[in-house]
Amino acid sequence: MHTTIVNLKKIINEINERLQKNNAKKNLNVIAVSKTFGMDKIEPLINYGHIHFGENKVQEAVEKWTDLKKTNGKIKLHMIGKLQSNKVKQVVPLFDYLHSLDNYKLAKKIHEEEKKNNKKIKIFIQINLGLEEQKSGINSKDLKDFYTQCINDLKLDIIGLMCLPPNDADTENYFSEMRKLVLDNNFEHLSMGMSNDYLSAIDYGATFLRLGSKIFGARD
Repeated sequence: MHTTIVNLKKIINEINERLQKNNAKKNLNVIAVSKTFGMDKIEPLINYGHIHFGENKVQEAVEKWTDLKKTNGKIKLHMIGKLQSNKVKQVVPLFDYLHSLDNYKLAKKIHEEEKKNNKKIKIFIQINLGLEEQKSGINSKDLKDFYTQCINDLKLDIIGLMCLPPNDADTENYFSEMRKLVLDNNFEHLSMGMSNDYLSAIDYGATFLRLGSKIFGARD
C-alpha cells in the first residue's frame, strides 16, 4: 500500500475518533494539499477513491489536473492560495472550490467568469483573524456587508468561511472565533485546520481540513 494511502487512513481514523469523542456529525472532508507534488504521489490516492485535492499555484494546477479532470469527473479541486484577479479566467473552468475570496474586485471577476463558463464554483470567504498585513482576508467586522454584496449583487455560491490563524499560542481562541462567525452568520462550512492543528480544528466545527505534509510528507 502506498505511503500516502497509509497516511490518509491513519488521519481518517484519528478524525473519526475525534468526532465520536465530540459526538459530532461525520460531515468532514479532507483536502489532500498536493501543491509541489507530482502524480506519482497523487495517483495512488485517486485510485484509492480520494476526491478532494488542493493547489495554490494556478499554472501548476492547470498542468497537473486539466487532462485528469476530463477523465475523472469525481475529483474536486480546491484553490487554497491567494488568487489574483488576472488568474480567475483559468481558475473557474478547472476548480470546484475557492477558499480565499478576500475582496470585492476578485468577487466581481469570479462572477464575470462564471457567466462566461456557465459554471458556479463553491466559495469560502477568507477571514484575517489577526489582521496580519502579510496575510489575505477580510476583517471579521466587514463580513456581513461583504457577504451581502457577494450574494445579492454577484449571486456567488458562498458556502462558508476560511482562515489561516496567526502562528502563535492562541490557535484555539482563533478557531473559537471562527466557529462563532460561522454560527452567527448561518454558514454551512468552515475551512480550517492544517497538518499541525487539524484535530483541534475539528473540535471547533471545521468541515474541510487542508492537509499536505501529513499525507504527502515533507516538501522539497
